[in-house]
Amino acid sequence: MQVILMDKVVNLGNLGDVVKVKDGYARNFLIPTGRARRATQANMDAFAAQKAELERVAAEKLADAQTRAGKLEGMSVTISQKAGVDGRLFGSITNADIADALKAQGQEVVKAEIRLPEGPFKAIGEYPVVLGLHHDVTANITVVVVGEQ
Repeated sequence: MQVILMDKVVNLGNLGDVVKVKDGYARNFLIPTGRARRATQANMDAFAAQKAELERVAAEKLADAQTRAGKLEGMSVTISQKAGVDGRLFGSITNADIADALKAQGQEVVKAEIRLPEGPFKAIGEYPVVLGLHHDVTANITVVVVGEQ
């Protein structure tokens, strides 16, 4: 299926690109989330009319993400969790726990922006975490997990 991208999509294309994708990917993900429209002539004409507005909105999102990254870069968050004597946690620290800890420090972060490629933390220690605030903007923070008895 041919679609027009309404936003930058990782590993697919940028705003305004006409790309061919599998039908299920377009019907079930791209079109319902507003990231794409079918590439009909009417939709192409409508996109051409509103392209400047969409580019302005995309630039505002990028600028907002860059200011948020400037505030978050190098930040350290401490989370306490019950742990055994060997340092293993009873439970784990997930991206939702990290988002709540950042929110408690006054930073607005959505849990989907927190990238944990090796999964949740299951032991006490200090962990580097990458926040994906935008397609092109990331921020590095440190999560310190301490055990409580």
